[in-house]
Amino acid sequence: QMQLVESGGGLVQPGGSLRLSCAASRYTLDSYAVGWFRQVPGKGHEWVSCISSSGDVLNYADSVKGRFTISRDNALNTGYLQMNSLKPEDTSIYLCAAGWHRNGMNWCPINPNEYDYWGQGTQVTVSS
Repeated sequence: QMQLVESGGGLVQPGGSLRLSCAASRYTLDSYAVGWFRQVPGKGHEWVSCISSSGDVLNYADSVKGRFTISRDNALNTGYLQMNSLKPEDTSIYLCAAGWHRNGMNWCPINPNEYDYWGQGTQVTVSS
């Protein structure tokens, strides 16, 4: 089974930046869409962003559009989420997920049930 490990979380002041990484092992990531989610108490996983296996399709939740950037480096078997202009409401545990590109190389799912593998998450806290 693929293993995903997130890193890069931490405590940052409002307006600051963090870069999250999602390192995959045991399988190559290039045939998978990569998604980022965050935990919302009582609501489960909130979709944040996704990138297709081709890397050509990128989607963002309205709440992070213009502030977050998703990317991937298949040579390093890693996905990334650059988070700028962070707000206190961005505070959460962020998880990455990988979904086999069953609907094509430009598939970029927002439904967490479409993903096959999940990391354990990394805490992001935005506070002054």
